[in-house]
This record gives sequence, C-alpha cells and structure tokens, in this order.
Amino acid sequence: MADILHKVVDEARQGEAFQTVGNDSKNFKKRFYIESYGCQMNFSDSEIVASILANEGFGATGNLEDADLVLLNTCSIREKAEQTVRNRLQAFRAQKERRPGMLIGVLGCMAERLKSKLLDEEKLVDIVVGPDAYRSLPGLVLEAETGQKMVNVLLSRDETYADISPVRLDSNGVTAFVSIMRGCNNMCTFCVVPFTRGRERSRDAVSIVNECTDLFNNGFREVTLLGQNVDSYLHSDDDGTVDFAELLERVALISPELRVRFSTSHPKDITDAVLHAMARHENICKYIHLPVQSGNTRILQLMNRTYTREWYLNKVKRIKEIIPHCGLSTDVIAGFCTETEEEHQDTLSVMEHSRYDMAYMFAYSERPGTLAARRYEDDIPEDVKKRRLEEIITLQRSHSTESYANDVGKTFKVLIEGDSRRSDLHWCGRNSQNKMVVFPKNEADLAKGQYVNVRIHSSTGATLLGDMV
Repeated sequence: MADILHKVVDEARQGEAFQTVGNDSKNFKKRFYIESYGCQMNFSDSEIVASILANEGFGATGNLEDADLVLLNTCSIREKAEQTVRNRLQAFRAQKERRPGMLIGVLGCMAERLKSKLLDEEKLVDIVVGPDAYRSLPGLVLEAETGQKMVNVLLSRDETYADISPVRLDSNGVTAFVSIMRGCNNMCTFCVVPFTRGRERSRDAVSIVNECTDLFNNGFREVTLLGQNVDSYLHSDDDGTVDFAELLERVALISPELRVRFSTSHPKDITDAVLHAMARHENICKYIHLPVQSGNTRILQLMNRTYTREWYLNKVKRIKEIIPHCGLSTDVIAGFCTETEEEHQDTLSVMEHSRYDMAYMFAYSERPGTLAARRYEDDIPEDVKKRRLEEIITLQRSHSTESYANDVGKTFKVLIEGDSRRSDLHWCGRNSQNKMVVFPKNEADLAKGQYVNVRIHSSTGATLLGDMV
C-alpha cells in the first residue's frame, strides 16, 4: 500500500499521532488522503476505507497537495470533536480553490448525524458517507466527479465489512485493531452512537479468528478486539452461538505468543465467564476499560446506564477478586443535567474506591438528537462543569501517579512495540495491564514484536521506567 498518512486525533487524550505505511503509488489512477478523528473504531474503519479504495484502483498519499480525494473520518461524541473537523474543513478551502477538481468527503459519525446539512453549511464538501456505507464510496466518487453532491448514510442491520481485509495503517507491524461488532443497543441518554452507528450486530466468530490468525502469521503479536460494546458480542449460525467469553478464548488459542486486548466494555455485560476466561489465559491482557460515567445512582438513572452505584462497585470488587492484578480504566462525565454538588462528590468517592489506573474525563456536552437533549435541560453552568472536571482530573492524576509508583520493584512481561518517542536508544512497549514501559536497548539482540521481562526502577504518572532482566 502506498504512502498512507493517517492522522488520528484522540479527543480523550487531546493528542495527535501520525502513521505512514507503503511503497510506490505511481500506478494508481487517483490518490486519496485520510484523516481520522475520535475513537479506535474510527481508526479501524479508515483501514477498511483504505482497503475498499485500493481495490478500486485508488492509491494513497501522505501529501494533501497530491490528493484527488480528501477524506475526514469524523466523530460526533463531543462538540469539540465536531468543531475540530469544521475547522479542518476550512483549512482545506485554499487547496480546493487552487484545485477545484479535488473532492472532499466527510465520513463517519458526524457524517451520519448531520447528513445533507454538511453539504449546505460546508460548501466545499462533495461527499457525505455514514459508517455503514463505505462500500459505496468508489461509486459516489465517480458521481461526485460530475459535479453532483453525494450522500449515503444508510445504516445496516447486518455486519457490512466482515469479508474485507483492512489495510493496516499502523506501521509498527506489532499491534492491530480487529472490529468484532458494531452499533449499540444501550441507549444511554447522553450518547449519539445508537443514532450514528445503529443497532448492535456482530461478525461471525470464524471470520474474526481467521483475521487474527492472518495477523499473527504476518508478524503481529497483539490484537485489540473493537466494538462500541464488545462484551455484548453474540453471534449465532448453524454451528451454534458464540458469546464474547468464548470468542476471547478462541482468539487466545491461536497462539500463546498473540496477546489479546478488547475495548470498550459496558459494566452490565462484563460477566464472570469473561473474567474467568481472562484469568485462564496468560495472553489475554489483564486490563478492562469499565466506564462509570457517574458515581451517583440518580444521575446514572438519568443517563440510562442500567446499574446503580452499589452494583458498579460490586462489579469492580468482582474483577479484582477473579483477576487480582487487573488494570482498570474508566470514563467520567462531569456536570450532567441536574447534577448537584453532593452527587458530584459521589463520583469522586467511586473513583476513590475503584482506584483507576487511567481515566478519560470530560465535561458534559449536550449532543443534538440524543435522549438527554430531548428530555433534560443542560442546566449546569459551564464554570461549574469546568471546576468539577478539574477536581476529577486532579484526583485521577493522583491515583495514576500512585498506581504507577506501586509498580516500582516489580517485573513485567513487555511486548516491544518500537523505539521510545524520546530516544531511539530505548525500547517502549506495554505490559498486560496496558501501562507503557520504557527501557534501554543496551546490547541485547532484540526487535519489535518480541517479549522481554523488564524490572521497574521508577515511574512517572503515565510511564514505567525499567531495565531488562
């Protein structure tokens, strides 16, 4: 695949990363450029888009000025993500004026949510394509080249991409995302996902295992199983029904040298069967992302989270009973509709009980079309939201620092992912608990994709530092 530049903007981390892969694209009839914003599912979807376009004779370029087709894969979870995309579109305006034949397409959740409104408001947009319509993209491009504005945001009741082998945009050759299901049935009142990605539908287990096996045979040593709610995975066919616990085991049994991660989980669907599968297999990573959103039962009910504060804390307790050294992260929303100071304190106390290693923390952002936008008034002042969010961030920062400091003196099995960002004299990789570990290369004959034991001698709030043993 040719010089793909894939820009990932993770609103949760408020950071950017760039990946390139490829060889020569001179023989392709057209060139495309992709930027992705938001979650890991968007990154995975962009790999599918790249594969669809490549099969239709489109080459890829990391240079915007060389592109015949510019695609933005978007996120609608928060207002800031949408505004970032709008700003980026405006940055493309000068390119479009210099090269009127260049087509600009908006993909993903923002495309589905705003639909033709994007064509009306952003005059330079030519194509709008929702998450389930990427197979139609080559045909839409042909129509758009005639000057016709094109929209396809139809949602599917079936998994639409199970037979596509994604182009791996991550160039490290060690870790890869594998999409196992799409959509969500939970209808949390603050969330747009059920409206932008549709209802849950799961891939068949055989195709997932085959994709993971191919990745392993091609040198990858870690897969992350992706979905809006992976632990609700359920697929039935003539051979029976496979749930998420069984799927985890099937992927883990491909090889003990293949690490398996998954994201994201809804607390109600993390069953004991899943936890026991994680405990049985050393290569299923001991890490769970368990979004709490709020620590107050009334607010959780307004959010339609379907669990109480006490139930959630018992689930955390159960995880630690079955997997004593399991890493734990979460999502937290500050200032949801009608939240009182006492209810905000309940969130802080759940954080104290759970002691997350890491958290994604946000002030509530009302999204048009959600149940919360229709039912509740966004009545918490912005300065109050900001102050509560700062209190949450400050507390989590102390918990993260403590969690990493507690690992000093321990030895972890680390999968080498590549050079440290700060020095090519150091390797970096993650342990089973999803913590980044940095250690000197020394004279050891090692390479990406190998495992090494590292003894930790110090830490920061987000990195473990150690030496090979």
